[in-house]
Amino acid sequence: MSQGVHFIIGASGQLGTELALSLVSKGEHVVLSDVRRPAHQNLQSLEYVTLDVRDRGAIDAALIAAEASHVYLLAAALSARGEGDPEWAWDLNMRGLLNIMEHASDSQTVKQVFWPSSIAVFGPETPAAAPQCGERKPTTVYGISKNAGEQWCAWYREHRGVDVRSVRFPGLIGHRAVPGGGTTDYAVDIFIEANLTGRYTCYLNEDERLPMLYMDDAVDCIHDLMAAPADRLKVATSYNVHGMDFTPAELGAAIAERVEGFTMDYAPDFRQAIAANWPDSLLDAEARADWGWSPKIGMNELVSIMLEAKKVVLSET
Repeated sequence: MSQGVHFIIGASGQLGTELALSLVSKGEHVVLSDVRRPAHQNLQSLEYVTLDVRDRGAIDAALIAAEASHVYLLAAALSARGEGDPEWAWDLNMRGLLNIMEHASDSQTVKQVFWPSSIAVFGPETPAAAPQCGERKPTTVYGISKNAGEQWCAWYREHRGVDVRSVRFPGLIGHRAVPGGGTTDYAVDIFIEANLTGRYTCYLNEDERLPMLYMDDAVDCIHDLMAAPADRLKVATSYNVHGMDFTPAELGAAIAERVEGFTMDYAPDFRQAIAANWPDSLLDAEARADWGWSPKIGMNELVSIMLEAKKVVLSET
């Protein structure tokens, strides 16, 4: 890791919580920011700033005061929530990114920026196994904003010299924080219900295959990308990264092998239409070649980890 001040914007979310915990475990100086303080007890003693990423003046003041060297912009309106309030979603996702890019381009202290993109940049014309340079015609406000954001990152990298790094994350599955309103959140919720009630009603079709990634792999992905030599990074927008892919039926069957009597049914809602336009998997040869990307956790390991972790969480509540 690079010593400095790691400033996380959106630190109360699912990915922000996990990234903060990992950075702290590595002995890094971490400053957290969000519109609400992170709930995880191991983050309560860290420096925290209440911050709306759309407020450029507040962004400038907070990053300057912290002497931030590494900025992680994780605050975003996700796919399911964004469709309900498109103007808010676009404003949050775009204004926030441009504020950080402008600050970084003028800053003497910010050395690197990390900004996550998403499988949502792809659309119905993308092949089922999405290539790095596949057709991108997103169908959601979230996907449209992420697609535009990728181009902004490339522009600021080329024209303003900002060392901004990005990956297209698939669905992220973790147990240390609650998800924030994404279409792939069923793959977290199902483990809670498996332990709590022994049954789950899925809002996607049983055969809707989607790419996923275990949260520890996602955090390691960020660390490895940020540590990679700049001259190795040939993709100016966002790298595809893939961990595993499965359908709700396949995930349910794997859980049923471990939870006696577990049952699952289906009641597809508006999120099914969103998921249907996304690829089944991501081809990530460029990430593997350029900076050594390699996930560790597959579906079987994921199921065992998540069932045990959610069982512990429920026993503590």
